[in-house]
Amino acid sequence: MYVAPLDDSQKRPRLPRTLDPNEIRVLGALMEKQLSTPEYYPLTLNALVAACNQKSNREPVMELSETEVQRALDRLQDEKLVWKVMGGRAVRYDHNLDALWHIDRPAKALLTLLFLRGPQTAGEMRGRSDRLHSFDSVADAESKLQEMASHPEPLVQRMPRRPGQKEERWAHTAGGAVVEDVQPAAEAAPSLSMRVTQLEEQVAALTEELHALKQKLGE
Repeated sequence: MYVAPLDDSQKRPRLPRTLDPNEIRVLGALMEKQLSTPEYYPLTLNALVAACNQKSNREPVMELSETEVQRALDRLQDEKLVWKVMGGRAVRYDHNLDALWHIDRPAKALLTLLFLRGPQTAGEMRGRSDRLHSFDSVADAESKLQEMASHPEPLVQRMPRRPGQKEERWAHTAGGAVVEDVQPAAEAAPSLSMRVTQLEEQVAALTEELHALKQKLGE
């Protein structure tokens, strides 16, 4: 039986390497604008910089320079994740994730939200996805996430439920595996500071005792 040879998109891994935060923001902005405002897509460099640095629907808010966005685009082009579209008065940029990652519109909408806003519950994503794709229910969004997570090369992963939370959150894996801190950072930092302070006080006390002992011995 004849078997057709694999094309480039089937041979290469979905994530040949870990993407950095700037690259993830660029891809998220490209996907968002493609889904929400297709009449203005692909994006010029100036439009992409503005999309990356939006104050709304971004967590965290970033302030990327034109140079930083261009460098991220160059790296993404090397990985065939972004294409440069020539023609017209300005160069425009288009992502190539549909072909390389074999994702449909619902999956792309969920990835867009995760790329732009970090870990979220299925309920949060369903509520924020109207401009990208309309999910009939939270269960509909959850089902698509589970499907994406079951892929041999998953683009999303389920995170452990935090203490006091009813729903589990989801995260993308483009930036590497996500490890949830059991203790919130706001609590961990003071704890570390307290331990350092205690150690400093102990060192100071030992120094004073050593100095007193030397005086007794006539040194």
